[in-house]
Amino acid sequence: MPVNDLRFLPPEALVVEVGRRVKALRVGHNLDQRTVAERAGVALRTLRGLEQGGGSTLDTLLRVLKAMDAVQAMDAFLPEPGVSPVALFENPQPRQRASRRKDPRP
Repeated sequence: MPVNDLRFLPPEALVVEVGRRVKALRVGHNLDQRTVAERAGVALRTLRGLEQGGGSTLDTLLRVLKAMDAVQAMDAFLPEPGVSPVALFENPQPRQRASRRKDPRP
């Protein structure tokens, strides 16, 4: 079941969706679970848990993506932040932290 807008899903449903997509990627590469688990250096049970949306660690997800030569997918969901030329001109030093939100008190 494709999801059109992930913004409205609760975190639990997003975990299930990530698992579904990892499984679809694995099957699309014609790889069985045992092969991917061995390449990733994770237990078969760990890979099954990831694919079933049972929760996993970021480390496991990245290991599995690397094992399937798909770690470049990270660029799609977590792109490197760009800097506008105007902002670079006004302040050549990159920001180190976010600014505080102003409290809208009357």
